[in-house]
Amino acid sequence: MNTNKNSYTFIYASVMVVIVAFLLAFVSSVLKPMQEKNIELDKKKQVLAALNIFEKDNAAAEAAYNNYVKADQLLDAQGNVVAETGGFAVENAAVGGDKLPVYVCEVEGDTKYVLPLYGAGLWGPIWGYVALNADKETIYGVYFSHAGETPGLGAEITNYEKFQKPFIGKNAIDAAGNVVISVVKNGKVQNAECEVDGISGGTITSNGVNAMLKDGLGLYKAFLTPYDKACEAACTAAACDTTACPESIPATAIQVVNQ
Repeated sequence: MNTNKNSYTFIYASVMVVIVAFLLAFVSSVLKPMQEKNIELDKKKQVLAALNIFEKDNAAAEAAYNNYVKADQLLDAQGNVVAETGGFAVENAAVGGDKLPVYVCEVEGDTKYVLPLYGAGLWGPIWGYVALNADKETIYGVYFSHAGETPGLGAEITNYEKFQKPFIGKNAIDAAGNVVISVVKNGKVQNAECEVDGISGGTITSNGVNAMLKDGLGLYKAFLTPYDKACEAACTAAACDTTACPESIPATAIQVVNQ
């Protein structure tokens, strides 16, 4: 074959393209399970971080997740549990409607509920998890991360001591089921029970975290709304006097009493 012809160059280039494409596809298929496993493990570490459990070793993190997380439930918009498993498969960005994951956890004998969050920062998406105590009102811990916030400024939402730790013990929900946890301008906290200082120089990212908390927790209002004892007293196995129940009490709670 005359290697000086244009046809030879074309055939040679085509063959090389096919070979390289095949090799890349083969490598990608071989590495895909490993990549998916790493993504899954990283997500488990993030859930654990919201519980103030930090495991860098992969095997230790896997064991800790299996130990502390008892269920990854799926709720519908009314707060009903539709599945005891499957919540883990829902990406944070896809949470909403009838796809509301809840990680039911147990730490030192106490129940904790970890809820996923997703929002927007200055330069891209931000996400995280908030762990609530058994009362579903107070925060046990949080975890936040980002795709590309400014180092030293907005990226400080990942700083546990500086930004995440101050959330511990704050009120997330009030008695009516409204989201009260707020990120305010640095140095402007007026209500220490439910407000956290934003990041100095990272106002837009701080606002993004605040909106993410409001919107994300708001999706779970039916699940988080405190159960009203007056409503419970008004309900019997035969009927329920809903006039005794405040509007904030979800209908699902009334139905449970009637069963």
